[in-house]
Amino acid sequence: MAKITYVEHSGTEHVVEVANGMTVMEGARDNNIPGIEADCGGACACSTCHVYVDPAWAEKLPAKDDMEEDMLDFAYEPDPARSRLTCQLKVTDELDGLRVQMPEKQI
Repeated sequence: MAKITYVEHSGTEHVVEVANGMTVMEGARDNNIPGIEADCGGACACSTCHVYVDPAWAEKLPAKDDMEEDMLDFAYEPDPARSRLTCQLKVTDELDGLRVQMPEKQI
């Protein structure tokens, strides 16, 4: 289990425990966190689970693969250093304390 903090664009924080093996997107979906739509259900076929990873975590996460990079091109105001698709982030004990912020909107 990892505690993950989801921060809405407005600044409202939601701290939830997400089981290992799930994705950060599934943790948001299962806990009704607003701001992550996940239209494709985690298939990396859209960008509606886009978030900005807290700067302290940006270098700690696994590198983006080519498919994630391509999908981020369709995200709302992507940040090359901090943007990630939450469907591509598998939860492990090492992600305990992860903070992600949702963009103003998902497209």
